[in-house]
Amino acid sequence: MEALEEMSAAQLVAHVLARYHTVHRQQLPELLRLARKVEQVHGEHADCPHGLAGQLSAMVQELESHMRKEENVLFPMIVAGRGALAAVPIRVMRMEHDDHGVAVRALEKISNGMQAPSDACATWRALYAGLRTFRDDLLAHIDTENNLLFERFAPAAAP
Repeated sequence: MEALEEMSAAQLVAHVLARYHTVHRQQLPELLRLARKVEQVHGEHADCPHGLAGQLSAMVQELESHMRKEENVLFPMIVAGRGALAAVPIRVMRMEHDDHGVAVRALEKISNGMQAPSDACATWRALYAGLRTFRDDLLAHIDTENNLLFERFAPAAAP
């Protein structure tokens, strides 16, 4: 596979759509289902991740809105060769990426660092394994956009 750094902007957009947007849309409904089940079944357990389903539900909405903005506004600009005009949408996407990072930290806090207790059932373990995969994918997604794709058109301001 071609290195991400060597891909054209259009190829990088296609990669982000296939590797991250599609995958997040597959991951999140199942994680939400598992979180609801764990909270319902294990609500009395001391380590139950109370509020996890609510946090995930909010993330689903925010992430879906964010991805639609990229898919309908920003990415078409980039693919059409108008990425140089995308500084404002890119700035908005970077701010939303920061918000996603805050949401990930909230997931980690609610879920005890995404580490299931020793007596956790298979569903609970699957939930936390899925959360770790989602977190890692989301952080890689944000890194790819912020540091590879967006930097080509609107470099981040130096601190």
